[in-house]
Amino acid sequence: MNADRLPPVAPEVTATLVEGLSPRLRKRLDAAVTKLAARPVHRDGDTTTIEVDDETELRLHAPGGVVAQVEDVTCGCLLAPACVHRAAAACAAPTADLAPEPAEQPTPEAAGPASADADAATGAGAVAMHPASVTDQATAMVPASATHRSSGTDSPPVPGPVPGLTPDAAPAPPETATPDQRAAADALWAAGAAVLEAGVDGAGAVAQSALLRAAHTARLRHLPRAAGAALSVVTLLRAARTGDPSYRTAELVTALAELLGTARRVATATGTELAAVRGRVRRPYSPDGSLRLYGLFTEPVVTDSGHGGVRTWVAGADGRLFTVGDVAPGGVGRALGVADRAVRLGDSAITHRELGRAGLAVSGATVSPDGRLGAGKSVKAVTARGAAWTEPPLAALWETPPAEQADRALRSTSRYADPDGTGSDLLFLDVELLGAVREPGGTCLLALGEGGVPVRLTAADDDPALAHRDNLALLAAAPGTRLRIIGRLIPAAHPRLTLLACSHPTGEGTIDLGLDRLRRADLPDPAAPAHFAPPQPAGPGAQSPLYLLERRVEQTVPAGRAALGMLGDVTAETRRIRRGGLPTAAGLLTALCASAAQRERDHFGRLLPADTDGFAAYWLAAARYSAAVSESLCSAAWNPTGEVQGVAGGPPAAAARPAV
Repeated sequence: MNADRLPPVAPEVTATLVEGLSPRLRKRLDAAVTKLAARPVHRDGDTTTIEVDDETELRLHAPGGVVAQVEDVTCGCLLAPACVHRAAAACAAPTADLAPEPAEQPTPEAAGPASADADAATGAGAVAMHPASVTDQATAMVPASATHRSSGTDSPPVPGPVPGLTPDAAPAPPETATPDQRAAADALWAAGAAVLEAGVDGAGAVAQSALLRAAHTARLRHLPRAAGAALSVVTLLRAARTGDPSYRTAELVTALAELLGTARRVATATGTELAAVRGRVRRPYSPDGSLRLYGLFTEPVVTDSGHGGVRTWVAGADGRLFTVGDVAPGGVGRALGVADRAVRLGDSAITHRELGRAGLAVSGATVSPDGRLGAGKSVKAVTARGAAWTEPPLAALWETPPAEQADRALRSTSRYADPDGTGSDLLFLDVELLGAVREPGGTCLLALGEGGVPVRLTAADDDPALAHRDNLALLAAAPGTRLRIIGRLIPAAHPRLTLLACSHPTGEGTIDLGLDRLRRADLPDPAAPAHFAPPQPAGPGAQSPLYLLERRVEQTVPAGRAALGMLGDVTAETRRIRRGGLPTAAGLLTALCASAAQRERDHFGRLLPADTDGFAAYWLAAARYSAAVSESLCSAAWNPTGEVQGVAGGPPAAAARPAV
């Protein structure tokens, strides 16, 4: 049985079914999920039937596409409704996305028109950590007792009346989280810490159910950002436990750190910071008047969840970047077909592929914080003349120094970026192709950028139905060719991009590298074979021993706290980290491993329960610190001088500077 064949189940339904099981049945739940996954599934309208055995059927009723009530899961066995089958089916099915907040929730901002770009996946980011102050922030995450959770007693004191001022004139105290929100954050922290304690192997259906219950409660308490992070953790845990080939440990590390970090900050955040920590269920769209837009390129979008479509990038007369998208379930086939469909924006009949080289005049425009153009009824759009990449206003995009572009992109791609943050992860470069370079992860195209910085260009998608891979191989056969390119930043210790679009090798027009296919006749020397460039010297980030901390952070996720507790002495690793100029990283590694190995005993010599909160606090600090330093090293790689700059454009991060 493929989990995708089952209808999504609301988080509260799964949690309720698991909580209703007896302790004996809970121990059998993971085995029941595995056994149920091998049974045949049939779908008839809104009802999905699973054959538990030759005589018993289990039904999931999903009106509207989602199993929203416990009564919608029924089983025909003799033990029903107290059987393990209902809970196992809910645990095997995908988790439904968060529902909109209850109607009584006050909305501080008016909701704009719905976007034409259907979200391929719902995710929540976190507030960016500036590496310039990464030492202080990482240390602040670990309290002196190392056992603290965000609790209702830790909220900042509400200031009283100011002497000499009337009540009407007294400044209003900053908004703080409610006691219910702090309690919901505590539950999220506890559930996340339990997952970290047990690791992927130990975080079965019961642990996932605790996360789902905490996520449901957080949504009801108007904490959609933390709730979304909890659902992401559950989805990744299930992918890891089922051997999904798309699963990556680094993604689960990021999701867990986002969950724990957001839950921790609910009690202390105030004002605008609290609004960012709470998050939003739906992106707000705000009016932006009339816009004159110039097409840049169109890229295919294919997600692991089975969604497909395209996203067309356009620029305004002032250089701002916007996107017009069309993404829905359908995979790569839909992505190729949608490129030639009309853009859903006003009355325009222009296709996405055409818009990437033409222009639009839009009135009544609405824009989300991340640059998505809304498609409400009040939006009007007509086709207009476009501009070449070498003409204003588009030419100005390539005039910004690459190091500044990389810093801007890092603010957008940061693993813990503010979900309402603005900015783009695109870079606009003029390069000279050098040839292909063999790397452990495959072959990429090496190019020389401004200031002599070598840039590695990779395919945005390896799906053979798309043109990315074949076009990259052809460009490798044209060393010495100068191109104007658009790529998406890949955070790494050396300059690296996924190549999305480029000027045509003949100098006429542009190429959407995911949709348009180059031919050998388009190259300056059509008969030339692929050229392999000589090895390039490693950048400053390659010298950093930060990986010693990163691998311990990642090692915790699949195996749990016990994996670090058995390491023993890590003095050699910490000594090497200190020699590399990262004393904070060395201190975090020492504290993390010591916390993992610490187990107290009572007067009779029996082991006491482990301090899961303290270990989670140290792990969170190490995860956030290593992510911030990695981003600083990436910024340094794009700087020809090799100087480490703060991701937020601040002063150099001394703690993140590797030894020379």
